Amino acid sequence: MSPIPASSPAGALLRQEILDLHAYHVPDSTGCIKLDAMENPYSVPPALRGEIAEAVASAAINRYPDPGAASLKEKIRGVTGLPQGMDVLLGNGSDELIQLLAMALNKPGATLLGVEPSFVMYKMIAAFTGMRYVGVPLEADFSLDMPATLAAIRRERPALVFLAYPNNPTGNLFPADAVTRIIEASPGLVVVDEAYYAFAGDSFVPRLAHYPNLLVMRTFSKLGMAGLRLGFLAGSTAWLEQLEKLRLPYNVGVLPQLVAEKLLAHHGVLLQQAQQIKLDRAKLQHRLNEIATVRVYPSEANFMLFRVADATAVFNGLKRRGVLVKNLDGGHPMLKDCLRVTVGTPDENERFMAALQEIIIQSA
Repeated sequence: MSPIPASSPAGALLRQEILDLHAYHVPDSTGCIKLDAMENPYSVPPALRGEIAEAVASAAINRYPDPGAASLKEKIRGVTGLPQGMDVLLGNGSDELIQLLAMALNKPGATLLGVEPSFVMYKMIAAFTGMRYVGVPLEADFSLDMPATLAAIRRERPALVFLAYPNNPTGNLFPADAVTRIIEASPGLVVVDEAYYAFAGDSFVPRLAHYPNLLVMRTFSKLGMAGLRLGFLAGSTAWLEQLEKLRLPYNVGVLPQLVAEKLLAHHGVLLQQAQQIKLDRAKLQHRLNEIATVRVYPSEANFMLFRVADATAVFNGLKRRGVLVKNLDGGHPMLKDCLRVTVGTPDENERFMAALQEIIIQSA
């Protein structure tokens, strides 16, 4: 994309931080096994598909959706097991919620703090909203650098802290006691982003009532609903009532509300699929560990980060063989020569492994 000249109308009117940004890139996956976006590879079971189709056929799409999505929220409370006194706020995926939080807390001089590398939208949305961003580097093994993180909190006094739990793109789950220390040390709001909760061994939802500055954010995209674009914040009504003022009207449409309700009524089916993904993750990690020239990092998400000798060459080789993964090389200095692969079906994982082994053998 060509830079916009400062002398052009757009260059004269747009904020410099927007001109400096690159749009979030989604590559064309035509003809490829899609293992780049952490989606659930399993479709909805046929019986449930029929139930959804029947409900959609009679949906009142000529009417605006329920603005408060009361019925869907009740389903979410039920499957999440929210502590008493906690509530939820819905968003168009988690991205909208991140933006809403940044808008709400962006007083003059306010800081958004995160760790790096982590979910790129924290930093991007800080730029969108004109909020100051501070990133604290992780350790070389992608664990939390607690002295540096706590020092940054004392120094920066952030209004907003994001922690992905498990972290994306590294896949590791930070120790719960370390996250608790960050919550307790923070003068502002701490959002624990549990996008991959279904594949992890812990959650901060049960701890919501213990920390008045804690919110938990989740998306259903990784659980089989990526096409619905549905996320939610969970926390005290004291926070959510204020954030609700910034939520755009009707941000979750009639069909996403209806379909999500049907799927959450069969939450157990989705969790069974997540359990299968966890089993396949362990097998895929074992296979990757058998390749001497590949370093694979532990994961409690539905993807794995791995490092190879020349990530871009391997990425291109995989794509030529019909397998699309995420090339993270160049995205952050700590991700040099790193690729991220989503755990697919057993057949997809086998095709990925066969293609990767062929590339490595040819490059040896």
